[in-house]
Amino acid sequence: MVKVEKSENVEFLEKSIQHLEATGFENIKADIEGYETPKSYARKGKEDNVTPDIVAIKNGRKYYFDISLKSTKTRLLKSKWLFLDTLSRMNSNRFRIITTKGHYKFTDNMLEDINLSNKTPIKI
Repeated sequence: MVKVEKSENVEFLEKSIQHLEATGFENIKADIEGYETPKSYARKGKEDNVTPDIVAIKNGRKYYFDISLKSTKTRLLKSKWLFLDTLSRMNSNRFRIITTKGHYKFTDNMLEDINLSNKTPIKI
């Protein structure tokens, strides 16, 4: 999810965190009130930072999660996903995308556009 849209979708972010807690994730960091903020990564030559929506640990392995909801800023979202996927592979971590009903097709099209069609989104 793009930073501008986070304030509009706090409910879905909280619902996603509850789902992750129920499936055994721990040490959850999220970019909302009440949780520790995940580490941000500065983009070289740009003013904005890339921050994963949720970071959690399960079985000793770090997972980066990004929320996929329909957005007009598709280019920014694609670059964020590619960065998080590359970062997770470099450090032997995992990158997952969380989506919900009404956003499946948008998510699948975005993943196909950036050749990440091997990723299966978590559907909540």
